[in-house]
This record gives sequence, structure tokens and C-alpha cells, in this order.
Amino acid sequence: MSFLNQSLTFQSEYLLTTKYHFIMKTKSTFQQLLAFAFIITFNFSGFTQEKESDNWSQWRGPLGTGVAVKGNPPTSFSETKNLKWKTPIAGKGHATPIVWGNQIIVQTAVATDEKPETVTDDSQSDGERRMSGTKTDLIHEYKVVSVNKENGEILWETTVAKKMPLESTHDLGSWASNSPATDGELIYAYFGSRGIHCLDFEGNILWQKDFGQMEKHMSFGEGSSPYLYKDKLFILWDHEGESFLYALNKKTGEEEWKLARDERTSWSSPFVVEINGRTQVITSATTHIRSNDFETGELIWTSTGLTRNVIPNPIFEDGMLFVMSGFRGSALQAIDLAKAKGDITKTDAIVWKYDTNTPYTPNPVLMDGKIYFLRANNGYLTCLDAKDGKENYSNQKLEGINTLFSSPTAVKDRLYIAAQDIVLVIKAGETFEILESIELDDNFHSSPVIVGDQIILKGFNSLYCFSIP
Repeated sequence: MSFLNQSLTFQSEYLLTTKYHFIMKTKSTFQQLLAFAFIITFNFSGFTQEKESDNWSQWRGPLGTGVAVKGNPPTSFSETKNLKWKTPIAGKGHATPIVWGNQIIVQTAVATDEKPETVTDDSQSDGERRMSGTKTDLIHEYKVVSVNKENGEILWETTVAKKMPLESTHDLGSWASNSPATDGELIYAYFGSRGIHCLDFEGNILWQKDFGQMEKHMSFGEGSSPYLYKDKLFILWDHEGESFLYALNKKTGEEEWKLARDERTSWSSPFVVEINGRTQVITSATTHIRSNDFETGELIWTSTGLTRNVIPNPIFEDGMLFVMSGFRGSALQAIDLAKAKGDITKTDAIVWKYDTNTPYTPNPVLMDGKIYFLRANNGYLTCLDAKDGKENYSNQKLEGINTLFSSPTAVKDRLYIAAQDIVLVIKAGETFEILESIELDDNFHSSPVIVGDQIILKGFNSLYCFSIP
């Protein structure tokens, strides 16, 4: 149960108990009957409260595994078929949207025609710029946009920062590639070097925090997303300068704790899991995989790191943690968290490893005891059994996809994979099968989002929503 749902349950029980004692003090039987009727109405109304499993609350969904807990979106759709609505979104932002209730939250960076009077570029050295991609001398508006899930209408948009980005971003990246997060009460919009911004669901800014300027390896740009769990928000700040893991109070933005890290650039996001009564914050990087105590930041265990430029997040199911990366090599570790303590590098806590065809940019999917992942940034799919690493299939070609930078999303018995001008629907399970190949008039670096019977796609130009009428 999420912190939000726990809180709602406690509040409901408290109010019900209070009302019960009030009723028993009333003298009129008629008054008691009326009051009990009110309690029943109040109690049943609690079932209408939004649940995390009914939404897409952060970057990789309610479980952090790229899987929608429930839903049945269409497997066949197009620009004219099963299209509920399509809304243009200004600017450039490859961040995957989040969804809570009737609101889809999108992040974007909109270039203005303004230039700063003076520019101090302390983001990269000349050596680091040699492979830089896109750079700008224009001030950008960093916007959080709310879109009505039912009709595509823009409900509100808030500019949380207005600055010229000092750093370059990859030609295939954007200055709004970090996904937001929400608990259903507040929205946390993260723009890396432009800070994190807490908003309410009317678009009002409640607090903001600036972490300074990142120095990403080879000017590849930023992209790590925050992870929200109970009362804390976690930010992984791995770059070529001083690296840190931040634990923030979600209501105020104040630092609960901050850990220095001996790491270079990574783009992975933190992940939180409870095991054996202890809550752990787990991070993937090149030097080490680390687990830190949720409350204090104390180190619980470490494992040897992965490849350079780690991007995929840790994922978890049935007591097993999986970490992987695929730049200049391939690495995947399957870790039994019940056995993980201290340095686990050469222990039986690492149940199995896999060293081929792992992903560079795309995150994996973990569903029903199977792990699905793409090779590097290419259109080849592998499926392993999570228990022992057994190959169900490996390196299967996704026809129509040569390169991609989004991550697969799964629900029920299928996976959705979006790339340039195309979305593939893949059968889940031990046998590889392409169910549908769908052409669209857009390019997708954001990952598909599934909420109930709707699939939401953020393209370079537009936000799509597909569902069966």
C-alpha cells in the first residue's frame, strides 16, 4: 500500500471512530439512523479515492517496472483508428508523462527569442565539448503542462524556470528529459540543472530547489528522474563533478540526508524497495551498485558496478532485484535481496548474471517472472526467466525499428514499443510474436504510458491518447 493510501485509510478510520462516538451521545434514534447513514455514505465514498495502481505516478509506472497493474488498451490504432484525441505540445521535451486522475502531466522546454545579457558557461570544458550535440544561446521556458485525460484540452501550464541552458544536450535528447512524479496530492517536476519544482494540481508552485549545474560526460545531456516513496523524494546527481544522492522531504524540499558518491556520469534513476522489514534506496552506476537505508542513508550493501554510462533503472519482483546496462559492454545482475549485506560481489546474493544484448538507453520490463529488454539502442528484443536467467528468446528483430531511445511498456499479455513513426505491439511470454505494427505521424523518445484502457504517447510534436470507444 502506498503512503498516500495508508494516509487516506488512517484518516477514514479516525473520522469514522469520531463520528461513531458522537452518534452514541445523541438521544434521538432518528438522529442516530441519519448519522449512521452518513457514515455508510462516507465509508463507501472512500472507495472512489484515486489509487496509485490506477495511475501512472512516475517514470516507470506504479511498480517501477514499466508495467501497468491493470488495463486493456487497444492493440490496433492509428491516426484515424481508436484515436481518442491528439493535442500539440509546444517546445521540446522527451520526458515520459505521468497521469493522476484526470490530469496528464507533461514537461517541455520552449525556446524564446530572448538571449541573456551575459553568459557564464561553467558546464563543460573544451575537451568535453568535442562530442557535444545541441547547444543554444536562447533563453528557454521550462514548463509543466496539465492535459485533460478525457478530451486532450490543456487545463493549465506553469513556467517553473526561465533560463538559458548552459550545457549542451545530445542531438537526440532534450532539455526536458526528466520525468515528473506525483503522489496524487503534489506534483514534482524535475529539470536537472534547472532544479526540482513542487506544484499543486492547479499549477501553483509551492516550493523549488536548485542543485546547481551538472557537468555530464561528453555533453550528452541530462535525463535521470526523481523517485517518490512515502514522505521522501530521491534525486540521483551523478556527473563529472561532485556526485550525490539526495533524500528530500516531499512537503518542503528540505534535505533529509545527502550522500557523496564516488561516481562519474550516470542517467539511472533511484529505486526504493522494502525487504525484510527494511526500506532500501537502490542506485545503479558504473563503479558500484549501492543500497542505502531509506531513513538514514546508511550503506546496507554494495556490488560491483556495471558498464559506462549507466541508464536503465533497477527493477524488482518477488524478492529479486535486477540491474543492467549496455554501453561498451553488457552487464546484468540478478540479486536476492534477502541475502544482500555488505559487499556482495562474490557471494551467492548474486543469483545469476547475463553479459550480452543488454540495453544502453531503454529500460527493461519485468512482468510475470520474465524480463524483456532491448539490445543497446537497437531494435532487437530478448526475454529471460527472472528466476534463473534462462533464455526464452534472444536478439529477436523488431521489424521497422533500427534505433530507439524509448522504453517498452507492458500490460496484461503484451508489450508496447514506440520508436520513429512506429509503435509495435509484442506478445508477452516465452514465444516471440509481433501482434501489430502501427505507423504514426510522429517520432517517439518518450515511453508509452498505460492507464486503464487508454494508451498515451508523447511524440516530438503531439500528445496522443488511444482507446476503444
